[in-house]
Amino acid sequence: MKKFTCLDTAPMPDGATISLHEHDGSYSVRVSGIELMSTRHHSSEEKLAELACAHVGKSRGARILIGGLGLGFTLRAALKALAGDASVTVAEISDAIIRWNRNPSYPLASDVLADARVTLIEKDVGEVIRATTGGFDSIALDVDNGPDALCSDGNSRLYDAEGLRRARAALRKGGCLAIWSALPDPAFEKALARAGFAVEVQRCRAHGNSGSRHAIFLGFPR
Repeated sequence: MKKFTCLDTAPMPDGATISLHEHDGSYSVRVSGIELMSTRHHSSEEKLAELACAHVGKSRGARILIGGLGLGFTLRAALKALAGDASVTVAEISDAIIRWNRNPSYPLASDVLADARVTLIEKDVGEVIRATTGGFDSIALDVDNGPDALCSDGNSRLYDAEGLRRARAALRKGGCLAIWSALPDPAFEKALARAGFAVEVQRCRAHGNSGSRHAIFLGFPR
C-alpha cells in the first residue's frame, strides 16, 4: 500500500495547521490532520457550481462570486457553465491553498486560474460580500464543512442572520445564493427563509453515484 506523502504545510490564522498530501496520484488538503477536501471526491463541489449558475446559463455579462477555492472543482464547473464574457471572482483566505493551486507541478487548478474570466483574491469572502451591494448574479459558498460543521469558528459569520442578510444584499435581482454543506441542516433552512430567501435543498453524492450524500442549499431572494 502506498503511503500518503505530505507535500507542504502552513499555519492558519486561527493557529491550526493546513497541509497538502498526495497518495497514489490523488491530492487532499487536511486541517489539523482532518481531511477537508480531496481530488477523489468532488462531484458535489461541481454540482454546487452547476446549481449556482443554472439560472444564469450562457447569459452575457454574468458576475459570479465563489467563496473558497478548494482544489478548483467548483471554479472549473462554473467556467464550463458560463458564457465567455462572464466574470468569476474567487475569494480564498488561505495563501497556502492559493499557492498549491497555482503550482503547475500539482494537477489542481493552475489552468483554470489562468482563464481571463477569473479574478482570484486572497481575502475572506465575507469581506467581499460586505463590500458589495447588488453586484453578483450568484454567490457560491464552499467554506468549511457547512453552516453547522465548522473547522474555523470565524466562518460562522457567513451563516448567521447578519451574514445571510448581507449575502442577500450583495445579489442582483433574480440572483442565487448556493451553499455547500457536508450535512443536511433543517435549522439553517429556516434561517435562510427568515433572511428573505425562497429555499431549495439538493442532495448529491460526493463521488458520482457513490460516497457521502452532501447538501446544497439554494436561496433565491424573495
